[in-house]
This record gives sequence, C-alpha cells and structure tokens, in this order.
Amino acid sequence: MGAPRIAVAVVTMGNRPEEVDALLRSVAKQDVPPERIVIVGNGCPLPEFARRLSLPGEVTPIELDENLGCPGGRNAALARLREFGDVDVVIDLDDDGLLVDADVLRRVRDLYAADGRLGIVGFRIADELGETQQRHVPRIGGSDPMRGGYVTGFLGGGHALRMAMLDEVGDWPAEFFFAHEETDLAWRAADAGWHILYAPELLLQHPKTSPARHAIYYRVNARNRVWLARRRLPVALVPVHLGVWVLLTLARNRSAAGLRAWFGGFLEGVREPAGERRPMRWRTVWRLTRLGRPPVI
Repeated sequence: MGAPRIAVAVVTMGNRPEEVDALLRSVAKQDVPPERIVIVGNGCPLPEFARRLSLPGEVTPIELDENLGCPGGRNAALARLREFGDVDVVIDLDDDGLLVDADVLRRVRDLYAADGRLGIVGFRIADELGETQQRHVPRIGGSDPMRGGYVTGFLGGGHALRMAMLDEVGDWPAEFFFAHEETDLAWRAADAGWHILYAPELLLQHPKTSPARHAIYYRVNARNRVWLARRRLPVALVPVHLGVWVLLTLARNRSAAGLRAWFGGFLEGVREPAGERRPMRWRTVWRLTRLGRPPVI
C-alpha cells in the first residue's frame, strides 16, 4: 500500500489555551505534515488560536454543545474525518501534550505503511524530565519504558488509530465518558486480529499527573471496569477479572472516601446496562496472555 494519509485530532475543554497553542505549534514543526487537523471544543467554544494559527493541512474546528467526555469528543472528530473520506490514520493527542521531535508523524506513517494489519500505535508518555510513570507503560510490572513491541493496550494521551480498523470494530465507547475506553477499544481490535504496537520512539511530552485528579475518577473507574468485563470477557472470566480488581483496589487505596466512591461505581456498573455484549474469543484471551497481559488484570 502507499503512504497512509494522516490526520491529527485534539479534544479540549477550553481550559488549556497555552498548552494547546504549544501542542499545535509542535504539530506544525513536523517534517511530514498531516492532511487534516481536527480540534474539538468539548462543550466549550474554541479559543481564537485554534482558528488563526498557521498550521499545515486543513484545520477543522468543532464546537460541541456539551462535554461528551474524552471518548465522545474523539468520536466527534472521527465522524467529521469520515465525512471528508481522505484520511487513513488519525493521531489523537492530549491537549496538554507536546511533540518534542519533528519526525513523529513520519515515523507513524512508515509504521503503518510497513504493516497492513497494524491497527493501533501507542506513544511513549514522558514528563519534562524524561521520566515515564509506570502506569504509562503498557505491560505488567516494572517494565522498561524504552522496550517497544506488540502489546495488549495503549495510552489515551498519545496514539494512532487506523481508520479501517475503526470501521471494522467500532469507535470509542462514548458512554464510558472517562476511564478504560482504551482497553475496550484495544480488546475489540485484538479480537479482530489487528496488531497493537507500543513504539517508545514516538514521544509525547506530558506533565506528570494522577488520574485521581479528576473528581469522578473513583466512581467511573469502577463503573467502567464492570462494564468492560461485562461487554468484552467470556462469562467465566468476568468474576475473575472483577475479583482481582476488587483485591487490588483494597490493597492500593487507603482513602475511605475513595473506596466509598469506587464501590458505589462498582454497584452502578452491575446494576446499569453495560451496552452491547461482544465477548472476545478464547483464542484472543490466549493471544493477550502470550503478549504478557491476560485479560484478568
């Protein structure tokens, strides 16, 4: 196949104008320009910089009337890109991220051109000091963040998705709003036979953060964990997966308020509809296990 055509998508809530300005300038410095740039204002008007910056490719602003969450905002970008019909790969970047190197888009293009079954490419996330938090390494345990290869998941902050893969397996689970939407998409992609590659040479600089900074973190983290298991796992693995995560939560969390919110979200996930159930095949379970992360942890 020829060189894939690349788009860049950024979803913002309008509260990081300086960071988005810096991110878009880092996109403008890429030695392979994107065909299109889509900027989504998630329940907010877009600042003027999104309209006036001199950027490569066609720039499309989208202003949503309400905050649809990260997956919902990214789905809005995908819908617009499908209307254009001239993009093969979309790169999603957090609005407070930064592309330090000028060859990121070229490397992404070359990776997809070399592997027709490459569905997802995950970037390495590192802070201003070059440190990568362990939770940002898509492997279990104290893995080296510089070791690339095929993996079972990817990071939402910086990644690339093949549009043909999304057409086959579906878009982001918008109802998740925040947390575990990447795993839901990764499991669907893996079950359909697409490759997920962690490419640490693709660096997104991102401030060091904790997911618990979001007020809804504990509740939606637990709710979505239950929904994820109910939607994507064989019946026999659902209680195993959820039991493991209950134990891990009790071992890791020392906040009484956090635990109350987490178990409240867990019950919400049990009681409320989880959406379409499309469990992965057992051969996919084995494939994920061989890649180092069985889908029970």
